[in-house]
Amino acid sequence: MDGDAGLFTPDSVTWQVHGDPMMWVAGIRALYLQALHPRAVRGVMENSDFRRDAWGRLMRTANFVGTTTYGTTDAAERAGARIRKIHGMLGATDPDTGERYRVDDPDLLLWVHCAEIDSYLHVVRRSGFPLTDAQADRYIAEHRVSGRLVGLDPTAVPGDQEEMTAYFEKVRPQLTAGADARAVDDFLLRPPTHPLLIPAREVLWRRVARLAYASLPPYAHELYGRPAPRPAVVTRRLRATGTLLRCVPARLRWQLPPKHILRAMARLGPGARPAPYKAGR
Repeated sequence: MDGDAGLFTPDSVTWQVHGDPMMWVAGIRALYLQALHPRAVRGVMENSDFRRDAWGRLMRTANFVGTTTYGTTDAAERAGARIRKIHGMLGATDPDTGERYRVDDPDLLLWVHCAEIDSYLHVVRRSGFPLTDAQADRYIAEHRVSGRLVGLDPTAVPGDQEEMTAYFEKVRPQLTAGADARAVDDFLLRPPTHPLLIPAREVLWRRVARLAYASLPPYAHELYGRPAPRPAVVTRRLRATGTLLRCVPARLRWQLPPKHILRAMARLGPGARPAPYKAGR
């Protein structure tokens, strides 16, 4: 490989995991989880128009993840600098106390980071992507890099499953499903769309959103106040969905914008192709 392999490189677990189609379900789970932190979701509500630009927001998040995973080192660092600059200019008001706070508060950045990484790893593994516990630990450790990109001290970011579990136990008392979280829940179930696309939304999108919600931890279901199927049922549905999506040829899936994986393979050669069996190398 003669080109710049980027921050993660094709030898990382991240390179293999982020090429899996279940990342889209995982991303929706992350949104549900992130919304349970009152200050984090208030920052979104006050500083973005996600209700009218939902697809744009999802694509910008996917583009950031794709760039930092598969882009050159320079492209990843520039993406991180751009995020840090934007967050550094934003603030929000605590819905309970009225206190103004910065969106780039390290505690909030850490919550958003951990909710994302936990969701990516949980959904992909539970849907049948083969990762050992050691590989899962390696994946979490690799994302101290992505934590640094958004402005976190890498040493303060969980580095394995045990540390990630301890983090969620510590932050759990701060979580609640307030008005903002319920607005996100309602939006994810019924995103605005053209009238002609409403049937497709009901058939496709709501099934994906419900599956993402069902994959949340039990305490999240309790906070939202909506039940979920039994864990064994959820696991079967995740595996069935993963099996179906993975039947779509990877080259076809990777044609969707912004084509980060195809560009990485063109830059580095065919050996850079993501594949589950490479995660254990």
